[in-house]
Amino acid sequence: MSLSVHKSSEDYLEAILLIQQKRGCVRSIDIVNLLGFSKPSVSVAMKKLRENNYIIMDGEGYITLTDSGMEIAQKILEKHNFIAELLISLGVNESTAYEDSCKIEHDISEESFIALKKLTGILADKAANKTNE
Repeated sequence: MSLSVHKSSEDYLEAILLIQQKRGCVRSIDIVNLLGFSKPSVSVAMKKLRENNYIIMDGEGYITLTDSGMEIAQKILEKHNFIAELLISLGVNESTAYEDSCKIEHDISEESFIALKKLTGILADKAANKTNE
């Protein structure tokens, strides 16, 4: 995964993946509706994503993630969901947890993310062992 991907590009790639999972196909207007950005802003972003080979746009305007775009989108979505679920399990309000996870997902290093996942696995194992005693 490229470390030079900007936060806004990650947000767009994540949005494309979410729409694709929900509807099967993605057009720019779907991204406008999901993210609440203007059509010109989304158009500029799609051009940049195409230039960086993260998406392919066909003649009818349908957007598909390339392998590299899909890899980034899946990783961002995994971080987003994991962090939100972790915060919720710690008692954070669901809305706040998802809002905060959207901020954290872009800044956390891969090393720290893996460490958090490992820690939660260890804690879950300990909790399971305690209930089996």
